[in-house]
This record gives sequence, C-alpha cells and structure tokens, in this order.
Amino acid sequence: MIYHGKSKSTHSYFLSSEYEPTSPADALFHIIPAPLEKTVSYGAGTANGPQAILNAAYQLEAFDGKSYPGDLGLFTTPAVDCSGKIEQALSNIEKTCKTVFDMGKIPVVLGGEHSLTQAPVRALANIRRDFGVVQIDAHADLREDYNGDPYSHASVMHRILDLDIPLFQIGIRNLCKEEIEVRTKRGVGYLDAREIAKNGIPAELLPEDFPKNIYLSFDVDGLDASLMPATGTPEPGGLTWWQALDAVEACTAGGRKILGIDVVELAPRPELHSCDYTAAKLAYALMGIASRA
Repeated sequence: MIYHGKSKSTHSYFLSSEYEPTSPADALFHIIPAPLEKTVSYGAGTANGPQAILNAAYQLEAFDGKSYPGDLGLFTTPAVDCSGKIEQALSNIEKTCKTVFDMGKIPVVLGGEHSLTQAPVRALANIRRDFGVVQIDAHADLREDYNGDPYSHASVMHRILDLDIPLFQIGIRNLCKEEIEVRTKRGVGYLDAREIAKNGIPAELLPEDFPKNIYLSFDVDGLDASLMPATGTPEPGGLTWWQALDAVEACTAGGRKILGIDVVELAPRPELHSCDYTAAKLAYALMGIASRA
C-alpha cells in the first residue's frame, strides 16, 4: 500500500523518508525505542509502540509547521533490550539515556509503558539536579505502588518525587484519593483537563519558581480518546492536538529548555494506523518545540 507516494513498511530509524541518519556526535535528537511492557493493567500492546512510531514517522514531512527540527540531526538507536525483569529493563534504558545526556544531546524515548520514564529521569538526575518533570497525561500516576508493584506505570511519578525532582502535571482527569493526597503533601503543581476545557492554556503555564530546565513526559492518553483510542486506558475529556502543543510551548516560556522527552503508552491497533501517525507526529512536534525553545 502506498501513502502519499511513500511505502508502508518496517523502518529502523525515525523520519527515514526525509533524512539520512546523522552520526551520534552530530545529531541533537537521539531517538530511543524502548518496547517496555511489564505492568500494563488494562489494554495491552505498548511493546509494539516504538516500532509503530518509527514506521509511521516515514510518512511525516520534514517541516513541522514552524521549523525543520530534523535539520539539527536525528539518530535512532537500536531498540533497548526490555526482555528481562523490569529492574533490568529500566537499567538498560537509563544507561542508554545517560550516554545521550553525557553528550549534551536530547534523548527522545519512544515507549513502551509509562514506567520507563523513571529511567531517563534517573539518568539526568545523576548528571544535574536543576530540572523539573512536566507530565502530560490522563492519569496522575502517583500511587505508592499498584497491585504491590512500585515500578508500575501507575506509580511512575511517585518514583520521580522520590528522587526529589519537582513535578508539574497537565491534562489529568482521573485520580484516586491517594494521588490527591500525594499532590497536596508533596506540593505537585497541576493544570487539569477540566480547567483547560474551561479556560484554555495560559501563556505562561508553569509556576515562576519551577526549574528552568524540563524533562517532558508525554503519555499519549493525555490526548482525548477520540484522537488517541490506541492506548491502554483511553480517557474522555482530554486535550486536543492544538491544546497539547500549546501547553508544551507554554512550558518553555521564560527561557525554559527541554532536556529530554518521552512519548509513551501507544498500544497500536491494525485498524487504527492514524494513532501511530499521531504519536509519530507528536514526537516530531515535541522535537520542534525543544529546538525552538
């Protein structure tokens, strides 16, 4: 099958239709496929997300609507080995991300379940502490553990707080009592989906005292379920495409920089290849925002 003159097949690196792979030393963006799927609790399939995004990225254009982020260099690593126990899988992701951070480059981790975010954040925290995590998501992911598992995707942001990293949440619309209490106790900032629906995205979204450097974690279920049904727990009432991008751009107001990115929780479905494309376009759009910040 042909889409816009580009063949639909398996691709090993991001946006291979537009760019030859750049050497690691010359690429600003290091795309890291991380097919982690260990703790999913509803819909499955996140292990297939990274390859689906790479395949769909072949259909993208180099121009993201504002700039050409690919001109700054795209290097796609081999998929991280996530076959063992989750602790080993997270360690493998952390090592890969640390190499990228050590080079002064921006890792773009393609998931895989949301549990993986603790790995790049740990890698960055071992190098510098002057950053905060911005999470776009339908769920707060602030449980101490879920079904007894502290590495659960439902606990990943609690693990971030355990590292004493500031956290700001955007688009949340499903919380349990424990998570509401954690937000209050740990001083977690947030702009939830209902408030966004009522009042939109402010020009400067993050608190003034939030760190000037950001690690951005984007769970695709932060998007409305009508736009992103191919995810483990699609939630109604989510962000539109433009709200999501406006929110990320607002996070970079005041000179803030994006140091790392992940796009997680795509669970591809054969009849919904539009979701694969949306996730790929999202990853590239986030690179564009990072490059312009």
